[in-house]
Amino acid sequence: MNDIAGTPTLAAAFKQEELFPIREVSRLTGVNPVTLRAWERRYGLIQPTRTDSGHRLYSQADIEAVRSILAWIERGVAVSKVGKILAKNEAAKAPVVEPYQALAEGEWGEWQTQIRLALSRFDELQLERLYGQVFATYPLAVVFADIFLPIWQDLLLRREQFGQTSEWLFLDSFLRARVLQRLQLARNPAQERVLLVAIPGHCHELELWVAGLLLGSNEWAVSVLALGQPLDELALVCEKLQPQALVLFSNHAPSAELPRQLQRLALGLGCPLALAGEAAELGGEALSGTPVACLGNAPGLMSRRLQRFLAGQLDT
Repeated sequence: MNDIAGTPTLAAAFKQEELFPIREVSRLTGVNPVTLRAWERRYGLIQPTRTDSGHRLYSQADIEAVRSILAWIERGVAVSKVGKILAKNEAAKAPVVEPYQALAEGEWGEWQTQIRLALSRFDELQLERLYGQVFATYPLAVVFADIFLPIWQDLLLRREQFGQTSEWLFLDSFLRARVLQRLQLARNPAQERVLLVAIPGHCHELELWVAGLLLGSNEWAVSVLALGQPLDELALVCEKLQPQALVLFSNHAPSAELPRQLQRLALGLGCPLALAGEAAELGGEALSGTPVACLGNAPGLMSRRLQRFLAGQLDT
């Protein structure tokens, strides 16, 4: 493997990918072959290559696509709608796909390989070393969104496989301790305050805390309320704390009732209300024209949209 501190060569970055038969993809993802074929034929969600004899072969990118599909389905999105979401996400990434991007992703993959090895050995000292090295190399958004959280999400999806739950719990506990520490260090009583609250049952604690880090700014401090905070008591909390804004976070598909719930909540608040997370990506059209701003879920974008919203420059 290439030295992490160096830059991998173009030849290594673009080397021929290993291809997997459908049985192996089924074992790796937990999705049975019948479902994989249906996702291909009926919905066009994956497009494996074919051998001369017609057998399907899947790339690593195809396997990651299958896991993304599973993640969206677990969040309550109908399989018939997943294709549009994946296409939208790919379109959003398209402008930044450059050779250096491929090289960076190759580096991220090498870090992830080392992290997975430390996890498989439950080696906290090595995981701590890798965590420090990654933070010394990349900005915060890359550390979580591109390196650590993809591993966390992959283990979460595969928890039914023997040993995966233990590895996921090990990584989850490790990351929560370090993210909470960074949230506490980022607090500045002199700054304006933005409250971040999870819609009950719509995310894990680590996802909420990472969102708190990504929403941070030199202009405001983010206070993350505890998981399970009742939505009907938020008006009281905001009255006491007087935040500059309240941001709700959800990684689930928005229900038909959610836009009405958010509009009712906004009417009772003394501060602006915004929605962040995957629900903001999926529910943008339903919330268009309401007082509720959709901040999206992309690292960097959430904070920039919140800044524009507070300045009165973001259409809602």
